[in-house]
Amino acid sequence: MPLELSAHVVAKVDDFRVDVALEAPVGVTVLFGPSGAGKSTVLRAIAGLVPLSSGHVRFDGHEWTRLPPEKREVGYVFQNAALFPHLSVEDNIAFGAPTYEDARRWLERLHLKGMADRKPGSLSGGEAQRVALARALARKPRVLLLDEPFASLDDTLRDSLLREVKTLVAEEALVALLVTHDRHEGEVLGGKFLNISGGRLT
Repeated sequence: MPLELSAHVVAKVDDFRVDVALEAPVGVTVLFGPSGAGKSTVLRAIAGLVPLSSGHVRFDGHEWTRLPPEKREVGYVFQNAALFPHLSVEDNIAFGAPTYEDARRWLERLHLKGMADRKPGSLSGGEAQRVALARALARKPRVLLLDEPFASLDDTLRDSLLREVKTLVAEEALVALLVTHDRHEGEVLGGKFLNISGGRLT
């Protein structure tokens, strides 16, 4: 059977309840909907950062529901790059990577080698998100979670990074979920669209 992520996320954050069931194959699945629809909660629950009230998270038939976040084979890229300001670009990428060789591989693959010794404060928005993407991929994840990481970038840079993500997801045979309220982002990436509103699929 092909690799697949299966999740039924039933969770409550403050007074907002999310109840979303999805199946995501290898490739990009787009969680599309307005702000506050519950899209990011679904991602955080899959990553193990939000507890489920009920439901499940499974990957390739393996139960992830009760696994702590560090045991799930997940790479996560947030809306803000969330880099460690005191670490160099290379050390940020190496954080959580099995080996420094893995970090260096992604440093080169995402065209960051020339800024390996720089600190995050000296990076542009696009450079910072490229580092965040490299850090997520250096963990050797099976699932890549993208929580609106390109929303603040200009259109040209955003489209370039989206196309790069699409290529990397295909080459690495990853299951990827992108949260966005911008239909254009989903169209650039292609793949499967799931519409979420009010904490539910619509």
